[in-house]
Formats: sequence, C-alpha cells, structure tokens
Amino acid sequence: MIHIVWDWNGTLLDDLAVVVAAVNDTLATVGRRPITIEEYGAHYTRPVLLFYERLLGRAVEAAEWRGFDLAFHDSYRRRAAAATLAPDAREALAEARRAGHSQSLLSMYWHDELIPQVDRFGLDQFLVRIDGLRGTPGDRKQEYLEEHLRAVAGDLARDLDPGDVLVVGDALDDAAAAAALGMNCVLYDGGAHPVDQLVAAGVPVATSLREALRVAGAI
Repeated sequence: MIHIVWDWNGTLLDDLAVVVAAVNDTLATVGRRPITIEEYGAHYTRPVLLFYERLLGRAVEAAEWRGFDLAFHDSYRRRAAAATLAPDAREALAEARRAGHSQSLLSMYWHDELIPQVDRFGLDQFLVRIDGLRGTPGDRKQEYLEEHLRAVAGDLARDLDPGDVLVVGDALDDAAAAAALGMNCVLYDGGAHPVDQLVAAGVPVATSLREALRVAGAI
C-alpha cells in the first residue's frame, strides 16, 4: 500500500477560472491589462513573487508583493464559491481508499481557509490529514511537503518511505518538491499549464485524477 498526497487548488478543486480572475483583479491595482488562462499557465511559477515579476517585466519589491498577495486573496475569497471539484475527484479518492491506500491533502492555500473549503465538499472522510499554508505566502512546496509527511507518519503511527509516497498535483512545483524528497509524482493536466511544460518535468502526466492513480499503479 502507498500513501497519496493530493494537491488542492487546480487538482482536486477546479478553481482555475477563479484563480485567473483573482490574478487579474490584482494586476488591475497597478494598471496592468488582464491575462488569459493560457498566459497564466505559461508564466506561473513559485515563488509566486517571481510569477508577478514575469507578468510585469520588472522587479516587485517586498511591500508591493504584500499588497499583491492581499489583493489576490481578497478577490479569491469573493469568488471561491464558484469553484467546483474536478470532475472525478470524489471517485478518485473513493477508488484509492478501496485499494487500501492512505491519503492526505497538502495545499499552499492558507490553512484556516482551506479547511472550510474541503469540508464544504465532504472530502475529509477520505483524508488522514489536511494541511495548508502556515508560513510565507507564495513559498515553494518542498519544505511544506517534508513537514506534512512527518506529521502524516505520526498520524498513521508508522514510518513512510519516500518511495511509497505518491504526490498528485497540477504544477511543476509539485513535481520538483516530490523529486527533491525522493517521492513519486503524477501531474494532472487540469489546464493551468501547457502540457509540454508538464511533460518536461519528467514525470507521468494524466488528463484525469483516476488516470493519475492508474499510471502510478495505485489502482
């Protein structure tokens, strides 16, 4: 049996349109034209500060970055109710549970706001642990993934070999974090990034969450 770490935004939660709208609300604060979903995918990276620098073509100082982060999350909160689960999210979680795998969720969205989002869809029944961001906005995922797995091992009262962990996410940062820690990863092509970028990460790419489990040999 393996342990599966699911990403939330853009993976289990289909919130791409909401995210891009919130980015555009943020860009409007500095008079920058709106971007398309395709432009979002072509430029998105972590740390998120670098993403805004790519979009603006200039450096973003710390005070301005804090303003961007506040503006983005204010807009996202107003729009979040419009987001729905990925088409087969619930089925994928249920199938993984039937296969005997333990599962958890790690998101880089604020922890205190993540929990009600997950609860709204009743997915906590499948997950041994749910962790969101408790640190610096826009950080890379690797450090948080390492901490998450230590906590999961405690919750399960057993050691977790990195080779027995599968990370399922939609971003290059998911693949980079998994690779750095010796974990397996499948990237979900949910539309946030050009598929050639996902393939270039060197991990399997799936067009559905159930397919992600199949290509990883989890079901």
